[in-house]
Order: sequence, then C-alpha cells, then structure tokens
Amino acid sequence: MKLLNRSALSVRPTQEFVDWINGLEPTMGDDDLTLDDVDRESTVYLIPEMDTPEALHAYIRERYVEIFEIELRAWEEDERQWPESLDWALFEDFLRIEHSFLAVDLDDETALEISEVDDSLLLDNDPD
Repeated sequence: MKLLNRSALSVRPTQEFVDWINGLEPTMGDDDLTLDDVDRESTVYLIPEMDTPEALHAYIRERYVEIFEIELRAWEEDERQWPESLDWALFEDFLRIEHSFLAVDLDDETALEISEVDDSLLLDNDPD
C-alpha cells in the first residue's frame, strides 16, 4: 500500500446533467438514462494535496472549465452541442464534487505509470 502525495476529487453528475445528456438524442421513455446510470460513470481526478477548504475551493475555481469540458466531452464530442456558456453556476448545476484528502494506492504489484492523453486518440475516427 502506498500513500500518494495527492488529494482526489470525485466528480458526479446531477439530474440536470443527465437531462442535458438525454436531450442530445431524444429517446422514448425507458431508453432515457437515469441519474443512477450516469452516476456509475463518475470520474476521479488526482489533484495536489489540499489541506484547507479555501485552498480546495480556489483550486476548483481555477480548474473548473477544464474539468467541465472533460465531463461534457465524455458524453458529446461535438462542442457545438454543449451548453452555450460553461460558467461556474452551470458547473455547480451539472456536477457534484466530493473531495478526499488522502489518495492511497492499494495495488502493491503494479507500479504507477504516467501517460499523457491525446484527445484525438479518444475521438472516433471511423469514416463510417
């Protein structure tokens, strides 16, 4: 077990975010996603260690657009389909943030690896 020199943010959708997702491609009744469906897709972000609520709030305010864009892109790559203004109020309406002071790696067998993510690799380049 290894204690990481990071804190963590768990980013979870709200019902408003789910409503936006469902509005991308309207479906009929039972085909709509629910908050429970989408909540299973939450993201964990490792962040610098934060020891006060004020430091955490300042950090999130500084990085919220980046986090917001990652969360939107996970559901819709076409930015033209995104909400018009990605402001702080909409961020708070769409996402819930849960903070953990400690990040612990329980995998004693596999070393941590760092990989840079190229957004173009995540996009569907299938010509069909």
